[in-house]
Parts: sequence; C-alpha cells; structure tokens
Amino acid sequence: MRTYKLLLLLPTLLLALFSCTAQKSKNTTLKDAYKDKFFIGTALNLDQIHGKDVQSVEIVKSQFSSIVAENCMKSMYLQPEEGKFFFDDADKFVEFGEKNKMFIIGHNLLWHSQAPRWFFTDKDGKNVTPEVLKERIKNHITTIVTHYKGRIQGWDVVNEAILDDGQYRKSKFYEILGEEFIPLAFQYAHEADPDAELYYNDYNEWFPGKREAIVKLVKTLKERGLRIDGIGMQSHLGIETPSLEEYEKAIITYSDLGLKASITELDVSALPSPWGTSANISDVNKYKKELDPYKTGLTPEAEKVWENRYLDLFKLYLKHQDRIRRVTLWGVTDLQSWKNDFPVRGRTDYPLLFDRNYKAKPVVQKLIDLTK
Repeated sequence: MRTYKLLLLLPTLLLALFSCTAQKSKNTTLKDAYKDKFFIGTALNLDQIHGKDVQSVEIVKSQFSSIVAENCMKSMYLQPEEGKFFFDDADKFVEFGEKNKMFIIGHNLLWHSQAPRWFFTDKDGKNVTPEVLKERIKNHITTIVTHYKGRIQGWDVVNEAILDDGQYRKSKFYEILGEEFIPLAFQYAHEADPDAELYYNDYNEWFPGKREAIVKLVKTLKERGLRIDGIGMQSHLGIETPSLEEYEKAIITYSDLGLKASITELDVSALPSPWGTSANISDVNKYKKELDPYKTGLTPEAEKVWENRYLDLFKLYLKHQDRIRRVTLWGVTDLQSWKNDFPVRGRTDYPLLFDRNYKAKPVVQKLIDLTK
C-alpha cells in the first residue's frame, strides 16, 4: 500500500524537482555558470567606471567575473605628455574590479593607434633615435605596470602589430625599432611585475599568414626567455566569418604553443559586411540602406541567425575550455557598442548580449543553459 502511494506521488515529486531546477537555472548568472570554465568579462567605458551608468554597472557586477578598460588605459590617455601621467580614470577602473573581486586586465601598453605623437618625435618633429624610443617605451611600461603591480592580473602588452598577411605593421614603433620593440615591451612589463600574465592581442588571428607570424613571434619570445602567457583573439565577428573550423584551428594552434587563448573583444555583428562591397567609402554610402537594414530592431529571422551564431561560438569555447583563459565581450549593451557607427556612420547594430533597454536578450539564458 505504501509503495502504491509513493508511486502516485512520484509524478508530483518529479515535477517539483524539475521546477526547482528550472528556476535555479533561470536565476543563474553568466559568471556563475562559467566560473569553472573560464572568466566571462566585459569592457568598461568611462560612464560605467565612474558609476554614472547605473544600469550597466549593475549588469557588470551581477553577470561578469572579469573587466577590461575600453579606452582609459591607452597611452594617449595615461601619458598625454611626456613624463605627465594621468591615472585618475584607470585608478577608478581598477578600484571597481577590486571591490567586486574581478579578474582585471590592463589594455594596453603599446599600440600604434591612440598613441601620443610625442612618443615618436623630437622637438623638431623628426623621428627620435632607437635609443630614445627604447627609453620612452621602458619608462611608459615600467611606470604603469609598477603603479598597478599586484592589482592588475594580466596585461595586453602589444596590440595589433601584425597585418593579416603576416607582415609587420609599418607603425612608428616598427619604423624606428623594427621587430625588436615587441620583445622589449614584454621584457619591461615582466620586470615591472613578474607575477602578471602577459598577452599579445590582435584581430583576424585565424588568417593563415597572421597565425603563422604570431606563432613565430611567440617562439622568438620563448627562445629569448621572455614571458608570454596568452594570445588575445579580438573576435569582432560576423554571422558567417570566420568559419568555426578556421576559428577553432587558431585556438588550437596557440594552445599548442603552451599558451592560453583569450577571447578579448567579442561581439557578433548582425549586419551585412561592407567589406568587398566597394573599396571606396563614397560608393559604400550608396549601399547604406542595404548595409543598415534593421534600424528599429532585428527581424525574428535575423535574430535567430544571430543567436545561433553566439551559441555555436560558446559551444566551441566550452569544447576547448581547457585552452581558454577568458571570454570578454566588448561592451555591455547594444546602446554603447562601437559597432553602431562602423564602418558607415549611423548604422544600428545589435552585437552584444544586453539590449538598448539594459535587458538580457533570450540568448543569455541559452548560454547559461549550455553549461548544464
């Protein structure tokens, strides 16, 4: 008789258990779901760093376990004039991460873009000598990394130094110092904080020529006894490119060097790619309507395609979770994404996980469910 009563109660008990499990999954955040997989991060702008964008701040604190500064740690902001460092914004950024027990990334120490002109020129506007540039690089990196020693866990040491075909970018760093500026940067960063993780960060890291050049760079650094912990894969992706196969190959290639891959600037554009449409921006503008088809929101069909792209990517990240250190979104909501005006002014894009009203998109729960 007791067995019979238990059998009658079994469906009710199972339904209650299922409901409890479903509710628990619904209340789980991204950072909780991925805490045993890899860090899940986001980039912060100044309004978020200073607490002005309250709704974004609440999302960051509840959903993310890692942060990176979108702009305020780039050289033109940290040292706008030689010897005059401005740490106010960056200090607030680091304080935010510490207060919320986050994995903090410094971005970045050397980048040809958003670098102050004085870095490369003398009082007459001519290129400085290699010796002067070395000293300026050393002073810049040493001052910044020492300032945050023990507080920032990882640094993007050099950013975007290699072109898609594998050639070195002809930046002022390269023009004056050649390839040597990269090993020097890693050396100075390690000397300033021996415990900090050090990364090389770039985009289109799946292009064969660029991938091979990065592999060669890593081997050179290691042969010289210099520390490098990972490759930052920026991952500003489209719906179709890169293919999952070539993207996965890059992750595996860098991991096989003894490094961790970091997905550093992830966003997925739902808009048609303008590249290949025309080499002339004035011609591209003729196609503005075709390049900006979702002014008031994605269609259900477009949203489904976009969502599936994110799910496929995170399935890949989970497949290789032992090879990946962190996955960082480049922004919090669609409202603040740099993709809205790129490369055609006025474009409206939907590349991030939270919408313009600070609401989690349905894909967020689906990404959480992938970890179950």
